[in-house]
Amino acid sequence: MKIGEVIQSADWKKEKHAPVIEAPAVVKAGEPFVVELSIGKEIAHPNTTAHHIAWMELYFKPADDKFIYQLGRFDFSAHGASAKGADSGPAWTSPSARCVVTVQGPGTLVATSYCNIHGLWEGSQDVQIA
Repeated sequence: MKIGEVIQSADWKKEKHAPVIEAPAVVKAGEPFVVELSIGKEIAHPNTTAHHIAWMELYFKPADDKFIYQLGRFDFSAHGASAKGADSGPAWTSPSARCVVTVQGPGTLVATSYCNIHGLWEGSQDVQIA
């Protein structure tokens, strides 16, 4: 089996697990730009002790390169758990992240997310150079 065989993808407007990437479609080579990641932009994903997004990762695949490069990993550790019981804790972390990225050429941003019940998901967005 290969990892690609178990990663699910879907239109984020219809699926609450697919990571959403919000970034400019066109950027300048060598200049920083903001990338925002989220889960459940159109359909909210549960954020409970029993059902939550544990992490997201962001990668960049240059158009002219064989390899993909990891840009960041974002862990979401608080889901309402406590000694008092599930979902009675004092804190929750929402599955969203923001980072600043610089690229030298066109390519594709790829995000992955992990739901503790429904597994691995991916989303992507192409980035062109002005």
